[in-house]
Parts: sequence; C-alpha cells; structure tokens
Amino acid sequence: MSTPLADLTSLRVGGPARDVQEAHTESDVIEAVRAADQADTPILVLGGGTNVVVGDDGYPGEVLLVRTRGIDVSVDPCSGAWVSVAAGESWDDVIARAVAEEWSGVEALSGIPGLTGATPIQNVGAYGQEVADTIARVRAYDRTMGEVAVLPAGECGFGYRTSRFKQEPARYVVLSVDFQLPLGSLSAPVRYAELAARLGVAERERAPLVDVRAAVLDLRRGRGMVLQEADHDTWSVGSFFTNPFVDGAVPDGAPHWPAADGRVKTSAAWLVEHAGFPRGFTIDGRAALSSRHTLAITNRGGATASDVLRLARIIRDGVSDRYGIDLVPEPTLVACSLD
Repeated sequence: MSTPLADLTSLRVGGPARDVQEAHTESDVIEAVRAADQADTPILVLGGGTNVVVGDDGYPGEVLLVRTRGIDVSVDPCSGAWVSVAAGESWDDVIARAVAEEWSGVEALSGIPGLTGATPIQNVGAYGQEVADTIARVRAYDRTMGEVAVLPAGECGFGYRTSRFKQEPARYVVLSVDFQLPLGSLSAPVRYAELAARLGVAERERAPLVDVRAAVLDLRRGRGMVLQEADHDTWSVGSFFTNPFVDGAVPDGAPHWPAADGRVKTSAAWLVEHAGFPRGFTIDGRAALSSRHTLAITNRGGATASDVLRLARIIRDGVSDRYGIDLVPEPTLVACSLD
C-alpha cells in the first residue's frame, strides 16, 4: 500500500511513495541505500520533511525515513564541548540541550524545524548564525565509494545555504554531525540587528544563552516559523527563496550587505513585497504567502504541489520582471520543478 508523502512533509503536499522504510541505526541507513543503489532503484532519504517539496505524482522509488538517535558529548575546559549528533535527532532538541548545558554558538538557530542531519546540507542559518560556524566534521555514507566518509568542515564546501552535500545530492547521505561548541552562559556575539534590539544589546555584544533562545523563538513565532498544527502560516518550508547575491547596485531602498566575493546580498523578502506580492497574496486560496512573512509559501488547506509551484513561479517571474533579479528556491524539489 502506498504512503502519501504529504503526510511526511511540513508543507503537506506530495503524492504517494510505493515503499517507505524507517532506519533506526546507521547500519539500517547504509544497508538500505546500498541495496537500492545495487538494484538501481531510486531512493529518497527523508528526515523531518521540513525543507522539501514533493510533486503530486509522488516518488517513483523507495523512501527512507532517517530515525537514528544518539548524542555523544565530550567536554574539555579548554576546547569546549565536542558534541556528536545522530542525523535523526531533532535539531531544536539539540539547541535546547546546548542552552541548558551552556554550550554556545548555536542558540540563534533555535526553533528551526527538522532533523540534525539536514543542517549541514543547507548550511542552516538564522539571525546571524549558521551551522558552518560550529561544525567540526560530518560523517556520511559516500554512495560513489561505497563507504563511510568523515569530512572535516574545510572539506564540506559550506557557503550561503549550500554545501558539498547539497551540490552532490546523489553522493552523500549524512549519518552524524560533530559540533565543537565553546563553554559559557553567554551567547556568541549577536550579529543580527533585530535580535540585538530585541535583547537590548548592541550588535556584536553577547547575551545570556537562555535570553537569546527565548528571543529567537519569539521572533520566529511572530513570523509563523515555528511549526503549529493548527496554524496554516506554519504549513510551509520556511523561506521559499534564498536571499540573492547581485553584482553592483541593488534596487533603491532594498536592504543590502556586502559579501566576501565582492557582490552584494539583498533581501528576497523585500524584493517579493515590493514586486507586488504582499503578505497573504494568493491566486487560488489554497497556496498563499504567509500572513506574517512574505518569503513563506503556505498551504492554507487542500493545496497541492502544483498550487505551491504555480504561486512560486508567479512570484519568481514577477521579481525578475520588476528588478531583473532571479530568485532561487531554498527547498529541495523532488519529482517536480519550477521550470
């Protein structure tokens, strides 16, 4: 009997999968992926399903749900906490423990849904932090070599919302992530103006970990970015488009920040809104921009993947027509496309 993938994703769209398995150990993950590769059977490795859009026709292969658990910790007064986290661990549970144990460096990533194994793939980031800041290494199953690989952070190809794992999606399956976190009750320097203002500190100052986590969760709730079953504003993949990098000037009035490569990063949310797509914008009432955040495309109940992608195309094309800037989708598109 097929399983609707809409039931396994935060956007709640997606057609059936013919075979869905759960992997509770690393060996389960490796054996399932290896067997599928040997049989030349497509396999979709799925964690929390919070950053994926699955097409309405479903997935024509096996779906493997990563449900591995385990957190191993080694603490040294000089080097800090070395925290090894299984791919199937809830990411926000990891952050909650880090704050409680006074391990700093990830507190601004509170409230991001999904599992830990997905964080290095996207180089998850928010409020001035990203996981690349604290990842020491990633253990992954290398499907090309047929063996487990240990990649130090310098070999992970981290960039803005990208990594080697995202650039080579058919090669690596993340098994666990090792973080090196400083010890202390204070956060890393706060590098996001809105968060600093909420905390009542200057940018680059530190604040108590518990205060940073509480402030971030409050900010995310205000944008509909903390999953709530009854709140359709949270039926999304979070931000649907990444902030674009442009050469030269940005549109008048658009927020902008210098990038290391000489380009300028600007705000996708600003571009979307100023191209004529306000909060709540919809074509059919089923898929709509969040009423609280112009970058979140939401399922208002009964939406299909086609509804979501149609709205995404309209927004992408509208921004391109108005500003000549191409928006790039942040979620992984499975068995569907914006083209």
